[in-house]
Amino acid sequence: QVQLVESGGGLVQAGGSVRLSCAASGSIFSINAMGWYRQAPGKQRELVATITSGSRTKYADSLKGRFTISRDNAKNTVSLQMNSLKPEDTAVYYCTASIAGSSWSYHDYWGQGIQVTVSS
Repeated sequence: QVQLVESGGGLVQAGGSVRLSCAASGSIFSINAMGWYRQAPGKQRELVATITSGSRTKYADSLKGRFTISRDNAKNTVSLQMNSLKPEDTAVYYCTASIAGSSWSYHDYWGQGIQVTVSS
């Protein structure tokens, strides 16, 4: 069984910064891509950023320059540094990872989500 556990969310003022972390644990053979999505109230879940095992990154166009994704392959973690936050960044942020358990068969896993609220 594989688990993804997010940490680091909370309440922050506009213009501030928050760093989210996500740790994968359990029966892990290999991790491919990892990433973050978010879902604001009344909206669909949307891509924030992804990062491959070779650290190739992809960002939502609207977030480039403010958000930075990184990972530590040795610790099976992925982080999201969010700067210059705006009230519209308020959402539940979800960690996701493509993980192979005991073989080279990959499955997508999701964390439970963590709230980030940006006050104006």
